[in-house]
Amino acid sequence: MYETILYQLEEGVLTISLNRPDVMNAYNDVMGKELYDAFKRAEEDDNVRAIVLTGTGRAFCSGQDLNIGKDGFQSMNNLTNDVRERYNPLITLMQTIRKPIIASINGAAAGAGASFAMACDLRIASDKAKFTIAFCKIGLVPDSGASYFLPRLVGMSKAMELALTGDVIDAHEAQRIGLVNRTVPADQLEDATREFAKKIASGATYALGLTKRSIYQGSENDLLTVLETEAQYQGMAGRSRDFKEGVTAFLEKRAPEFKGK
Repeated sequence: MYETILYQLEEGVLTISLNRPDVMNAYNDVMGKELYDAFKRAEEDDNVRAIVLTGTGRAFCSGQDLNIGKDGFQSMNNLTNDVRERYNPLITLMQTIRKPIIASINGAAAGAGASFAMACDLRIASDKAKFTIAFCKIGLVPDSGASYFLPRLVGMSKAMELALTGDVIDAHEAQRIGLVNRTVPADQLEDATREFAKKIASGATYALGLTKRSIYQGSENDLLTVLETEAQYQGMAGRSRDFKEGVTAFLEKRAPEFKGK
């Protein structure tokens, strides 16, 4: 169905794999449209309870495909519209979809590729992964949400350093500064990601979706607004079958069987 990505749903976990390994999964128009379509499908599919975003081959995503030839380069004369139309809708969808997204970073994540990883809710990296906010190296500024996510993950000073230098950091340094949640040996990444994703997918995913939204909104609002939002979301969660199941399972001293509703 797709040319540039793979779409595989198993046991409630949807794995979306960027699949242009010959160019380190560089992002192009087709990939952008397919990624957007895949996330919209996931949003509407009740069988999808958690999402993993990863890459095939030796890279996660090397960012925008610059191998477009002279004519293609000359056609990039309005990057404002390009960013608005090709990147912003995808990043917005990733942030607003209620289903948790885990980036499984198998290799290089550069430029917009690093932004895609940061737009996910959680990040687990191979010890062979590398990260660079590479925009400055070609005379551009961070996009795809990098200037929003990066300082929130690593702090203002470190974000400024990474964005102004384009320095490459390895997975262990990325974990130390808070850019990724976990680092595992490369040969264990797939299994570790699957275990991590299945744990989330088995949870009360309706409440987890509200939790995702609440935390992102909480980072932008004052305390009184956050308290009211929490009250509203708690009311929504309290009307769910998952809440009734959770309390019943607690009283019956058994593991809950959440359905995500």
